[in-house]
Amino acid sequence: MRNDLGAFGGNDVQNPACPSSFFEANIFSKVLNSPVVNTPGDSRSVNWIDIDNDKDLDLFISNGPEAGENNFLYKNNGSGSFTAVTNDPIVQDGKPSDGATWGDYDNDGDVDCFVVNWYNVNNLFYKNNGNGTFEQVLVGNLVNDGGFSETASWGDYDNDGWLDLYVTNSDGDFRNFLYRNQQNGTFQKVTTGSPVTDAFTSRSVNWTDFNLDGHLDLFVTNESNQQENLYRNNGNGTFTKLTTGPLVTAGGRTMSSSWGDYDNDGDLDVYLANDQGHDGLYRNDGNETFFKITSGPVVTSGGNSFGSQWADVDNDADLDLFVTNSFWGGPWKNFLFLNNGDGTFTKNLTEVPATDEGWSYGCAFGDWDCDGDLDLGVATCLNANQTDYLYENHSAENGNNWLEINLVGTTSNRSAIGTKVWLTATINGQQVTQLREISAQSGYCGQNQMPAHFGLADADLVTMSVQWPSGLEQLFGNLVANQCLTLVEGQGISSVSQPPLSGPASRTLALQPNPSADSVTVVWEQADTEIISLQIVDMQGKVIFFKKINATTGQNEWSWNGQDALGAKVPAGNYMVQLAGNNWQVAEQLVRVR
Repeated sequence: MRNDLGAFGGNDVQNPACPSSFFEANIFSKVLNSPVVNTPGDSRSVNWIDIDNDKDLDLFISNGPEAGENNFLYKNNGSGSFTAVTNDPIVQDGKPSDGATWGDYDNDGDVDCFVVNWYNVNNLFYKNNGNGTFEQVLVGNLVNDGGFSETASWGDYDNDGWLDLYVTNSDGDFRNFLYRNQQNGTFQKVTTGSPVTDAFTSRSVNWTDFNLDGHLDLFVTNESNQQENLYRNNGNGTFTKLTTGPLVTAGGRTMSSSWGDYDNDGDLDVYLANDQGHDGLYRNDGNETFFKITSGPVVTSGGNSFGSQWADVDNDADLDLFVTNSFWGGPWKNFLFLNNGDGTFTKNLTEVPATDEGWSYGCAFGDWDCDGDLDLGVATCLNANQTDYLYENHSAENGNNWLEINLVGTTSNRSAIGTKVWLTATINGQQVTQLREISAQSGYCGQNQMPAHFGLADADLVTMSVQWPSGLEQLFGNLVANQCLTLVEGQGISSVSQPPLSGPASRTLALQPNPSADSVTVVWEQADTEIISLQIVDMQGKVIFFKKINATTGQNEWSWNGQDALGAKVPAGNYMVQLAGNNWQVAEQLVRVR
């Protein structure tokens, strides 16, 4: 949290290998009229979470001047706007806060919040009351251990179905904190083992299964030219510190770490953001080995880098990278690196997240308007009084498909942190498999949304494999693109939802009768004449009926006889009737009864 950080010049050279058309369509627009971007502060952490279970993302931003400052919580109104929360303990602490992490520590169905403070001020813990309000927890070692804490992350390292907590420190006695969940609302502080006896100036922390053995490993970044710490989970509650290989021997002054499968080879790679021009990209080559990438704009652009996040911002089926810059000079521009799909990146110079200036700290991606693309929040702190940045993503409007999966643990922790999701689809004529891992800290002072987001480019159908922390693996085939699925561990897909209706407001959809035992009439309004697609999907995401329809302007009707594509009667249950035309889609749930 200190500002005594070095500087290194930026490099704004566009990658000549990238075709000019790559930059023609804007991905982001800047939000200008919102309390999120009109409330100045000394901001640090950005977290996208659903605090009230209303199926849209709310936004938490921490603030950290030495004298203390209230944190920000913005409630999503569900209409593309936010309202600042002002009358809750979570925004009334007045402390020098840095990082934050959210997760359902008590498995009661709502997300709770842990906020860290610097200057040896006790950390903060807030229990969700279940209605989007919070109670501050004032007893227990979580909130009485002091420390010069930088950030924290929830993760179930012992796979007992309950979230544990790791906290990094960068001053004082420097030792980091690990708290094991006792499953009764209390935590036991772990005092043995290298994750809590090592003493470094630690910044970022990730719980991540880097070797894909089903156990969350621990990765901690350090500044002051110290090595990074990678602790392999032994599966018995202990860790082994790995000390060989470029990932843990390159040194530097590392702020942020973000894990993601940028090359779509089925394992998790890692990016390190550093404040002295030593930004690093390490490719996971399996067998617990990493290869350091030494060329390309991702590792040669300099900057005073602090925050980082992987996200497929253009829905083209590969992970892009956003990096923030701050302190010592400036104001700085941030970095947006777009994945070329061949293991290389292009530094984008025209999108507004890469042209705004200031001092930017944490950042995070979340689909706040539920339209199928990842929006971006950035915490800023120039002169301790800068307004934060909020950028709306428009990729879903540009033709690329997508899928989002909200995961609910049962045997595993309720937040499903540590769950891995693989999607396989035919994209541009090639079979591609993508991987996402659910995390409560996806970059220094940043938490991306928990639902797994996948860009799918031109793919309409996908196969999904899910590996839960409990060890349970579930497979799903023929899932339809452009929808949000909720998957409950061991129970299959419990709900399917579509983005809000896009296009002309006159377009509507009705099912008559609903519920229905026999035939159903689908009635909708058309703004123009076009060929549309109608499909009926079960709650596992499987398409059971598909038809192209020549629709005309005005009211249209089509009757379904209750049979699948092979002529068999569809059994009782819940289904989604989905219509899609040129740049619009709408869906309605159908209940089939006997």
